[in-house]
Amino acid sequence: MTATPAVRIHADATLLARAAAARLITRLVDAQAARGVAHIVLTGGRNGNALMRELAASPARDAVDWAHVHVWWGDERFLPSGDPERNETQARAELLDKLPLAPGFVHPMPASDGPDGGDPEAAAVRYAAELAVAARAETAGERGGVDVPSFDIAMFGVGPDTHVASLFPELPAVLEIERTVVAVRGAPKPPPTRITLTFPAIRTAKDVWLLAAGEDKAAAVRIALAGGGDKQVPAAGAYGRRNTLWLLDRSAAAQLPPGLNRIASP
Repeated sequence: MTATPAVRIHADATLLARAAAARLITRLVDAQAARGVAHIVLTGGRNGNALMRELAASPARDAVDWAHVHVWWGDERFLPSGDPERNETQARAELLDKLPLAPGFVHPMPASDGPDGGDPEAAAVRYAAELAVAARAETAGERGGVDVPSFDIAMFGVGPDTHVASLFPELPAVLEIERTVVAVRGAPKPPPTRITLTFPAIRTAKDVWLLAAGEDKAAAVRIALAGGGDKQVPAAGAYGRRNTLWLLDRSAAAQLPPGLNRIASP
């Protein structure tokens, strides 16, 4: 891990989502002030969707020039376009359809009824190529030599089994060291077929945020922050080039050592 992760603990899941949305707005404004555009990686799940709902409701959201924000996904369920279980479908309903985004700046992962049909490996190659196209305007040094754009913020929910994106403990995807996007078959969480960013892609992000709320996440948070190996504890392998930030509620933080606690909201 490149730097010691920071931990921010909020009173409950609602305040966590609200604070994370406010933090995201500030971070996007800063990124655009520095270089005109911003790249973010969205996460699904209950915490990711809650953050998007809070962002959609925030009056401060208009401080961001949404037409110059690139939106990417950390993983996707390989289902037909518009399926309610797809992260893209949920993100559009919660947030994206409410923002003045440039259509060409929204980069969903391919669906199972897309140009690659039911071939998730081909779909993963297609998404990797889209990342590479976006990366060509940037210097290799900015991305650490990996062929993806320079993500300003990459957000990931943490599963009770410590998975992030669709990187599950001990499955082949956690072993990938070259490709930026891979297909996942046999995931322990339905649906079994998915597409995911890999560690090489995730670790190019300037800032990685890991979100966890609820007592069912407490053990996973403790294990990951205790320095577990990334093959067995994928959340431990998700970190940024500049900052790694764990955003927790009190229930998810219940098993942390006292020295790590920092209450960020009442």
